[in-house]
Amino acid sequence: MSAQRPVFPEFDPDEVSSNPSGNRSFGEVVQHRMSRRTALLGGTAAAAGFLAAVAGGGAAAARTPVSGDPDGGWQGGVRPTRLLGFSAVPTSTDDTFTVPDGYQIQVLIPWGTPIRPGGPRWRKDGSNSAAEQAEQIGMNHDGMHFFPLGDGRESSRRGLLVLNHEYVDQSMLFPDGAEEMTADKVAKALAAHGVSVVEIERRGNGEWRVVDSRRARRVTGSTPVEFSGPVSLDHPALRSNNEALGTLNNCSSGATPWGTYLTCEENWNNYFGTEDESWEPTPSQDRYGVSAAGGGYRWHEADPRFDLAANPNEINRFGWIVEIDPREPGAKPVKRTALGRFKHEGCTVTESRGRVVAYSGDDQDGDYIYKFVGEGSWHAHRARGRSPLDHGTLYVARFEDDGTGSWLPLTHGTGALTVANGWADQADVLLRTREAADAVGATTMDRPEWIAINPKNNDVYCTLTNGSGWDSAVSPRKPNPYGHIVRWTEADGDNAALTFAWDIFLLAGDQAYDDQVDLGENIFGSPDGLGFDSDGRLWIQTDVSNSVQNSAEAGYDNIGNNQMLAADPRTGEVRRFLTGPRGAEISGVTFTPDQKAMFVNVQHPGETTKAWGTPTPEDPRVVSNWPDFDPTGRPRSATVVVRRTDGGVIGAS
Repeated sequence: MSAQRPVFPEFDPDEVSSNPSGNRSFGEVVQHRMSRRTALLGGTAAAAGFLAAVAGGGAAAARTPVSGDPDGGWQGGVRPTRLLGFSAVPTSTDDTFTVPDGYQIQVLIPWGTPIRPGGPRWRKDGSNSAAEQAEQIGMNHDGMHFFPLGDGRESSRRGLLVLNHEYVDQSMLFPDGAEEMTADKVAKALAAHGVSVVEIERRGNGEWRVVDSRRARRVTGSTPVEFSGPVSLDHPALRSNNEALGTLNNCSSGATPWGTYLTCEENWNNYFGTEDESWEPTPSQDRYGVSAAGGGYRWHEADPRFDLAANPNEINRFGWIVEIDPREPGAKPVKRTALGRFKHEGCTVTESRGRVVAYSGDDQDGDYIYKFVGEGSWHAHRARGRSPLDHGTLYVARFEDDGTGSWLPLTHGTGALTVANGWADQADVLLRTREAADAVGATTMDRPEWIAINPKNNDVYCTLTNGSGWDSAVSPRKPNPYGHIVRWTEADGDNAALTFAWDIFLLAGDQAYDDQVDLGENIFGSPDGLGFDSDGRLWIQTDVSNSVQNSAEAGYDNIGNNQMLAADPRTGEVRRFLTGPRGAEISGVTFTPDQKAMFVNVQHPGETTKAWGTPTPEDPRVVSNWPDFDPTGRPRSATVVVRRTDGGVIGAS
């Protein structure tokens, strides 16, 4: 018998569904397909049989996913050496960053670091101006990518590190906190959002440093941007009282085959509000969580750009995937509207016979998983001076009872998306992507987060961080406070295919509270960040809400601080690789091409937690003082470099 299961808390607005569609949930689908005990809990034979049945049944075109594949999908059928070649670290509640024996860390670019040597210094009392912040690393690091500069060995010694800054903690950002909102504070908050591009190099002693570079830049909430695709800037819904500016709530990211960076706008609705008592949200705004109160930023009190009543269309300029060329600092960021407007968690890009394919999850309880498939060769589009991300079809996922699935096109004139049903044109479909997905019958999910593609066989993995309960065996708890990872194989291993076979790869949690969990000492909850290295290790990062972190009441007392784990996709074995400081999320991972340096982000250390307290402007160190441990300083998000002391490949034996 397990201990009493924890009660699912109200974490944040993302964990409250805004989906009124009544579409069938993933949990209902799974309950009809498999019993609770056949879920793949860390890699079981039961799931292999399930997958084999799927591949031989309704999804005849789909290749059996990795756990049922005799050679595991590895090239030539050669079994690799053991993927997880490190000893797992224990859980931790300490205010520190812990890695396995034989590894070392370097804190590289904390919030406030100048993007060029000699730039404005970080002021530990939070008194940097908006102009200074615009020349410094932003706040709350998230998704990122390493773009090598040079060839051969040089490609792993020098490169551009591009990283997102998801949001700001205004109690930490300003010396006096956010009790009073001013135009200057809004300007600084906007400058702390967005994206940083820095050039870094490895020195002879193995440590990395920021170097002076013409490519160094900040893209903030005030940077001029362009729009491309079916929703152009002259569309009536995008006409605003100001020029097109900025990107906000930049969560995860992606990289294109042609060398550009994709940053993803997630909880953009939080920045807008109004004091106008006559204002009410439209049905579309309500579907996206837009409200008069907003998310607590209160920018509308000092800047009319963010006032829903005074500037009603500005909000439609957010919720997109934004393309940035890191090698061309003068190029405007471009919002690629063909990829849809929703709360993009990330954008994972691959190729299929010359076509670009991009996956993205909509991070809210009860929302969907999407895929964009390019039209024709991306090389041909680029040769003609066109963006491959402007030409293609956006799809949304539907999961069936028999373990198969399909991708439903979100194309005007197809199915329910007709003029007769209230859809004006393709721009209308993309502006109201969530409603379009509702209309075609997509499958509701438990907060779809990051998506990763196995480089060895093209299987696709998605973290579902937690959910309020969809009667689920893919999330076989109602509610589901710990989350899980779902995996699917596209037909014929082709990521552009329109059918797939799916299974549950991993069920997160703590067996002390749920006997369905089978993780041994490597327990974790709320999987979020996800990525493969080139050897096929799957790296899993967690984002346990600070409302439950280290809480026995919520069933998180044994799990400790947020962490990063590695998994073997063939066996389901999981090992904890690192743990972070108090109040922090672990988010964002990228490698040098030789896999001897791993870059990992620590987001929002020291944020308010029920377990440790609430920081104040007078004492911002209540929860954490990482990484500086300055007795008069404050905690700072940061990118950490992880290396092996022997110079070997990260994670390998």
